[in-house]
Amino acid sequence: MMSINEQLAEQLLNDPFWRLNHLYWIIDKAGNKELFKLNWAQEKLYHDMWYCNLILKARQLGISTFVCLLFLDRCLFNSNQHAGIIAHTREDAEMLFRRVKFAYDSLPAEIKALRIANTDNARELQLSNGSTLRVGTSMRSSTLQYLHISEFGKICAKFPDKAREIITGSLNALASGQYVFIESTAEGREGYFYEMCREAQAAKDAGKELSNMDFRFHFFPWHGHKAYKISSDAIDLPIHMQGYFSQLESVLGYTIESDQKAWYIKRAETQGDDMKREFPSTPEEAFETSNEGLYYGRQIVEARQNGRIRRVYYDANTPVHTAWDLGYNDSTAIWWYQVCGQEIHLLEYYENSGQPLTHYLQLIKSKSYPYGKHIVPHDAAVHEYSTGLSRIEVARNHGIIFTIAPDIALIDGIDAVRNTLNRCWFDEIKCASGIKALESYKKEWNDRHGCWSSRPLHNFASHGADAFRMLAVGTGRLGNKGLSAEEWRNLREQYIVS
Repeated sequence: MMSINEQLAEQLLNDPFWRLNHLYWIIDKAGNKELFKLNWAQEKLYHDMWYCNLILKARQLGISTFVCLLFLDRCLFNSNQHAGIIAHTREDAEMLFRRVKFAYDSLPAEIKALRIANTDNARELQLSNGSTLRVGTSMRSSTLQYLHISEFGKICAKFPDKAREIITGSLNALASGQYVFIESTAEGREGYFYEMCREAQAAKDAGKELSNMDFRFHFFPWHGHKAYKISSDAIDLPIHMQGYFSQLESVLGYTIESDQKAWYIKRAETQGDDMKREFPSTPEEAFETSNEGLYYGRQIVEARQNGRIRRVYYDANTPVHTAWDLGYNDSTAIWWYQVCGQEIHLLEYYENSGQPLTHYLQLIKSKSYPYGKHIVPHDAAVHEYSTGLSRIEVARNHGIIFTIAPDIALIDGIDAVRNTLNRCWFDEIKCASGIKALESYKKEWNDRHGCWSSRPLHNFASHGADAFRMLAVGTGRLGNKGLSAEEWRNLREQYIVS
C-alpha cells in the first residue's frame, strides 16, 4: 500500500503542468542554473495551445525554451512519441538541443533511471520507453507526433527554398491531430510565415471554429512582459512617443505602465527601425516595419505612416504614363501613374506571365486614359530572333510609342527609386500587388558568408520593382512640373527620354 507521500508524488507526476514548473532546470540569461517556471507568455501558450500553433512574438520571451521542454516532457512521460525541432541552421538546431540535454541531465536520478537515454548525441535523444527527440534543419523523412519550427520568419526571409522544403516535407511528416508549434518574430510582408499569420489571425478575428489541421494564432507583445521596464524618473516621454502610446492604449483598452514606456523608449534608441519587428505592440505593427536586406522597406513604411497608401483618384486633365518591365520568358509588369506637380500618383499595377506583348498593348489601349510616355527598359530595342522585330517596332505597329529609359547601373536605378518613393501616392486597392512587390524587393542572402549579397534576389517581387525602377529613372527626365501641353502632343514622335 502506498503512503500518502507516495500517492501525492504520483499525483503530481501525473500532472504535466506541475512537471513543467518543478522538474526541469535551465541556464538563465545570467548564466546561472535555475529551476524552470512558466512565465506569463509560456503559461498562456500552454493553456491556449491547439494542435497547430502559429506564434508571433517579441524577443526573449522564452517560447523556444518552453516548447523544447514541453516536447521533452511529452517524450519522458509517454511511450513511443517522436518529436522534432527545426532551426534555420544546424548550429542553431544544436543550440536548442543543448537546452533539452541540460534539462534531461539535471532530472532527479529516480526519473532518469526509469527513462534511460539509449542514444545521446548532439542532435538526438532516444529514450528507453521508445520515445525520441531530435533536431535538424528538416524532418522530411520522419514520422512525428510533435514538431517545433523555430524562427520560421527568418527562414522564409533568408532561405525561401528551405522554407518551401519545411512546408512540403516536414509539415507533412505530421498526421492530422498531431502537434506543431511554428514561432518567430516578423520578417517582412512576404513568405509563408507572413501569409500563414494573416490567414490564422483572420480566422481568430472572425471567431472561426478550427479543425485539428487549422492553425491557431498566438501573439505575445513586449508590453505583456512585465520584466520589460526601467525607472521612468529620469526619462522624458518625447511628444511623438506620447502620441504613439496614446493611440496604442486606445487600441489595447488599457494603460501601459510608465516604467514600461521608459523601457520601450530606451530600447528603441538602439533598435531603431527594427524595434517594431523585434518588440511589436500589435500583430499589424510586427509586419509593418522593414526587415534586413530590403531595398525599399523604410520608404514603404513611411508611405503607410504618412497616409500615402490610400485611394488615389485619376485626374482627367493630366496625362497618364506607364512604366514597364518587359519579360521574354518571364512576367511582364506595368505601372500606370500621373505626375501632379511634385507628386507622383500611382493609379494601377498589372502583372502577368506567359502572354505575348500584344496582350499588354491591347490592355493599354483598352483604358481611356490620355497617355503620355510608355517607359520601357533599353533592351526593348533588341530585335527578337523569331520575328526580326524589336519590341519597340511591335508596339509601334499597334499604335503605341515606347520610350526607352536611360541605361544606368542597377544600383543607381535603386537609388533613383529610393529618391522617388517619398513623392509617391499609391492606390491601395489597384496597386496592392505592386506595393507588395516594392516592399518585398530584397538582396540575395549569401549563405556561405552569412551576409546579404550586393545583388537582388530574383523572386515574385522582381518584376514590379524593376518596372518601378523604369518609372524612377524615366520620370526624372520629365521635370517636377510634368509635361506641358505642347510636350505632350510631341510625345508620339519621341523614342528616347530627353
